Amino acid sequence: MSEKPGEGAQDPNAPVTMLLTPVRLDYTVVAGHHLSQYLQGFAQKRILGARCEGCNKVLLPPRGACPTCGIPTAGIVEVQDQGTLTTYCVISIPFGNMPFKPPYIAGAVLLDGADIPIFHLIRGIEPSEVRMGMRLKAIWKDEAELGPTLESIRWFEPSGEPDADYETFKEHL
Repeated sequence: MSEKPGEGAQDPNAPVTMLLTPVRLDYTVVAGHHLSQYLQGFAQKRILGARCEGCNKVLLPPRGACPTCGIPTAGIVEVQDQGTLTTYCVISIPFGNMPFKPPYIAGAVLLDGADIPIFHLIRGIEPSEVRMGMRLKAIWKDEAELGPTLESIRWFEPSGEPDADYETFKEHL
């Protein structure tokens, strides 16, 4: 006696609606001129952006042209390794390759001299105490560990300066 579809055996003519399979993607990214300069800066404890000649914004990471004005950028400029926390997220759910045991904070840091925030880890403060407008400073790896990667900055932590006024960063949210 044969089984009917739905009673144990599957209909071999039914459409496949789900397939579970491992996926792996191998790829190579070519950084290009501007991004290469940005990454090489981290190996020297420098954070580099590009200034737009049209709107005068400092783009981070640097780009060859301003995404707002569409004109070529004027050149590379160095920004500070301290800034203002504009937005943040408290990560409470564990996942593979976590940098720290939850809860921990990831945030957008508007570095002094830049017009686009960078995203990084925030340490040195309890998640319940973190807030928009906090002034932060970069904590760099030791000289021997520096490389052409954003990971040359271990994390950002409170600098001890008073919080920034909302008006100074509201356009960067």
